[in-house]
Amino acid sequence: MGASVSDQLDRANKPGSKAMIFLIVLAFLNTVGMTIANPVVPFMTQQHLSNPNDLALTVALMISLYGICQLLASPVLGLLSDSFGRRPVLFVCLIGSALGYLLFGLAGALWLLFVGRIIDGLTGGNVSVLFAYIADTTRPEERGKYFGIIGGVSGLGVIIGPSVGGLLAGLNYSAPFIAAAAVCTLSLLWGIFFLPESLPRSQRVISINVSDLNPLKQLGSLFRVAHLRWLLLAFFFYFLPFAHLIANLAILLKDGLGWNAAEAGLASSIIGVIDILVQGVLVGLLLPIFGNVKLGNWSLALVGISYVLLGIMALTNSPILLIAGGVLFAGASGLVENSLRGLTSSMASANQQGVISGASQSMESLAMIVGPLLGGWLYSSAGHAVPYLCGTVIIVLAIVSVLRAVAARPASIAPAKAEAA
Repeated sequence: MGASVSDQLDRANKPGSKAMIFLIVLAFLNTVGMTIANPVVPFMTQQHLSNPNDLALTVALMISLYGICQLLASPVLGLLSDSFGRRPVLFVCLIGSALGYLLFGLAGALWLLFVGRIIDGLTGGNVSVLFAYIADTTRPEERGKYFGIIGGVSGLGVIIGPSVGGLLAGLNYSAPFIAAAAVCTLSLLWGIFFLPESLPRSQRVISINVSDLNPLKQLGSLFRVAHLRWLLLAFFFYFLPFAHLIANLAILLKDGLGWNAAEAGLASSIIGVIDILVQGVLVGLLLPIFGNVKLGNWSLALVGISYVLLGIMALTNSPILLIAGGVLFAGASGLVENSLRGLTSSMASANQQGVISGASQSMESLAMIVGPLLGGWLYSSAGHAVPYLCGTVIIVLAIVSVLRAVAARPASIAPAKAEAA
């Protein structure tokens, strides 16, 4: 079933320039498409509510529903890409996202807004397919660098998307969603002409049973493998306090420092810029020196310290601690994400790249569902500093999970330089 070592080495070259450009642009357009609508969602939703007091709960339900759909769909999309190739699955994802945006933008009823988010959530797992494509076409020691490039341009899209969405909303509230659908459609057309298939037939899963498409079964089968179980837990433990931060930071800035929305947005943009620089530049420089394990764990430790600083800031209302914690988090988080992805990719076989990438995205989605709810509850009931201080404890669990994964790694998986502890 598997290719020979020489075949794998021949395949594991740098992706072609046209394909890599497409992946970079698609990662950018993905995040622009996702974030371009963010400033407008509450206003679109409010038009269909009889009681304005229901707005916050309705938008929260949409966000959670989107995350649940991604949680269920990501491993399925990954498995399908392991069997049918990356191209067709990626194209189906783009078509689904375009339809979801159109439904949301042109909806005349509240239930259609939810349908639009469900469709986009179910087909929004193309990030996992992108990372599987890179894993197909690069050597293990190079993957972290390319993951960093993709992460960097995704961060740029996160910064630009909301600004573009706000400008387009000046035309009407539907314009950002129609623009996002157009972005997905153009990406699809470009991919048809410029994106070759990355997964050779010799490396594909031969057959899929209907039961294999059950995402819980896939996660269950991966959790039975010790080193993969610990890596997936590391993803969850890293993104859980990250979700706290997303849910609570703007509120913390308002409550602790009296900042308004514009000042909170500027802080988020600065964090995003630092993240882009780290993922686009430092990842490629540091990974060959330290390897995924050392770089990932040291970066996780720095993230944990950043949560301590933000927790103390919540107690003292010190802007200096905010700056220190925010900059430290922004710099370390990009290193963490790419180290974890590189390590996970190196510990999966060639025909598991899609499913393990989808499973890791599902763990991220699960954290993004649970994290905001847990963080919001802790913030309001236990104190403003508690979500961040708890985040440090959870980060320790992530570090332990990485160490346990490395210890449980089978001897047959020889660590390359970038994976070495």
